[in-house]
Amino acid sequence: MSEEKNSAELDLQAIIKKAEAQTNFPEVSLDEFPVPTYSEWKEACIELLKGADFNKKMLTRTYEGITLDPMYFHNDTEPIQPKNSYPGMGDFVRGASASGYVKNAWGIAQACDETFPAENNELLKHEIDKGSTIYNVQIDCATKKNVDARQCKHPGKGGVSLTTLEDVQTLLKDLKLDKYPLYVYAGASSAPILALIVAAVKKNGGDVSKLRGFVGADPIGELAANGELNQSLDKIYDEAAAVAKWAIKNAPELKTFMVKSDVFSNGGANDVQEIAYTLSAAVAYIRALMERGLTIEEAAEQIMFGVSAGANFFMQIAKLRAIRPIWAEIIKAFGGSEKVQHIHVHARPALFFKTVYDPYVNMLRNTSEIFSAVVGGLDSFENAPFDEPIRKGDEFSRRIARNMQIILQEEFGLLQPIDPAGGSWAVENLTKQIKEKIWAEFQAIEGKGGIVAALKEGYPQAEIQKVLDARFKAVESRKDRIVGNNMYANMTEERLDARAENFDENKKARTETIEKYLANVNAKDALAKVDAANFDTVIDAAAAGATIAEIRSALGTGESDKVQYITAHRLSEKFEALREATEKFKAEKNDNVKIFLANMGPIPQHKARADFTTGFLQVGAFEVLGNNGFATVDDAAAAAKESGADAVVICSTDATYPEIVPALAPKLHEVLPNATVYLAGTAPAELVETYKNAGIDDYINIRSNCYQTLISMQKKKGISC
Repeated sequence: MSEEKNSAELDLQAIIKKAEAQTNFPEVSLDEFPVPTYSEWKEACIELLKGADFNKKMLTRTYEGITLDPMYFHNDTEPIQPKNSYPGMGDFVRGASASGYVKNAWGIAQACDETFPAENNELLKHEIDKGSTIYNVQIDCATKKNVDARQCKHPGKGGVSLTTLEDVQTLLKDLKLDKYPLYVYAGASSAPILALIVAAVKKNGGDVSKLRGFVGADPIGELAANGELNQSLDKIYDEAAAVAKWAIKNAPELKTFMVKSDVFSNGGANDVQEIAYTLSAAVAYIRALMERGLTIEEAAEQIMFGVSAGANFFMQIAKLRAIRPIWAEIIKAFGGSEKVQHIHVHARPALFFKTVYDPYVNMLRNTSEIFSAVVGGLDSFENAPFDEPIRKGDEFSRRIARNMQIILQEEFGLLQPIDPAGGSWAVENLTKQIKEKIWAEFQAIEGKGGIVAALKEGYPQAEIQKVLDARFKAVESRKDRIVGNNMYANMTEERLDARAENFDENKKARTETIEKYLANVNAKDALAKVDAANFDTVIDAAAAGATIAEIRSALGTGESDKVQYITAHRLSEKFEALREATEKFKAEKNDNVKIFLANMGPIPQHKARADFTTGFLQVGAFEVLGNNGFATVDDAAAAAKESGADAVVICSTDATYPEIVPALAPKLHEVLPNATVYLAGTAPAELVETYKNAGIDDYINIRSNCYQTLISMQKKKGISC
């Protein structure tokens, strides 16, 4: 064995010596390959397009109002190249750290959302054991609203149910909070849940001063999502200022605001709107804290950002690179030092782009979104399980989500490049454009008196609605494609089990636990001393055993600011509803929309359009009756009659249609008088009237509105969507 090893080493040394000896390589002239100009390239491109409009085919206009060029050139981007800027310098567009992820990897923050505190505690530990680096606690809707689990309808909906100090003690038991950051999004106010967390850490023997991460509130985000809060913003800001002052003194590495963009992104906002409105909310918090006695240095340190990573790969990179310099300029304008101009960005995949059908594709969507966010320079990431739109994750979906990040760090080598997009002609150009557009939209909001005034006016809601309408329109016509939904539907798919929670059982179990604990608790005296301006009194009430609802009541409730709320959507929802309606009808009636393909001629003649039509119709889960083609119109009409179809699509070529359509269409109406007759493809202008008179009711082609076509077929069948 040793002789073989020595022989291999000698061979390797010989190869190395030979390579070292070849130091003089002949010069290769590339003069025979002249560098083409843009005009020359464009002319060649136009020639290849064979008459198609260059601007329509080669330029891409985004929902942000930015036009993407097919090619970018050094001379055009020379003025914006980062020649004298390095990561960690200047306006932070290239990152806040000179070492990027080389020294400190981005944080892996897999959300833990089990309903019961003990189960969620085990999940938190499990996530850390398997590679997560952050304790990311997702609390349920009732806890965010400071409602007692005994009084809510759906304990555990969306996360862990927390009502008492014992619940929080159980949740945090044996967690290494001095080693790993704690992330808790608290809803409109962080005061009640943070008081319980602080009291629980102390009861568990922990050191509160070592808490880091965030227990953060976003009252404006909650106002935009729900339309109202449980009290006025002014009172919430009073609570927030007291919490911030306490944190600065007692837990200096803990942030108390998590400014989230998902209310905007889930509403369908473009990336400019998402970031501009989120920045405006953060500015409102800075002003509120400063008005209540905090310095700009103290206020800025309380802010953390949560953004959605969307589907447009390069746009996500650009927006994350753009948010840092804009925030730095904002804090600089307030008088903040370079130290507090840094921004901490936490990100997660945008739920807006995830699907219920063919959900495993969500894994690919999430991977792309993580990748773009990492290249853009995020600080921590929460990857959603692929089944997020359907149910809470399980061991499999959480493991896949977590391991995506670990693979990117440890196998793909994404910890090594520092600002990998820096200097890219396309990305630098896109970063500049989106930065300017974000700044302009931010100024528009500020000109209206800030984000709250703008929400009361209805401006962000209306602007987001315009983008949402444009997105849905593009999806309906399949200009924008959603794999497994409006394109490439999987007809053999078995739906994932939604594993619906039994909220009645949850409530029963939570009620027993809560009442058993409260039987030996008397927090009346402590609650009577609660002062919203003194957070220590709130902690004392929590330590005495007050529930989260009692703490909220002691802090106060009242008249809320009101706005038109932004409804959450998913891009695929209309097609999902359409397909679900078909499946329900099929299950109840043992029937379906049947479409017969009148394929004319041999397979090569009709196959392309038959395949396109089949895919088009299967989006609605309809029954498509295919065949290998008919030699005569009489054969096709006879087969159509036997099928009893609800609609017929004639499939062949443009060259054969002038002969086939006038003969076949009337026969189809004769044998199936209630059927709709479609033609696959389009008709030249001179034949439109001829085909219409023959009996063609509509067309199926790449310009068709797929959604409206399928809806009309459903309605005719008696299916309501």
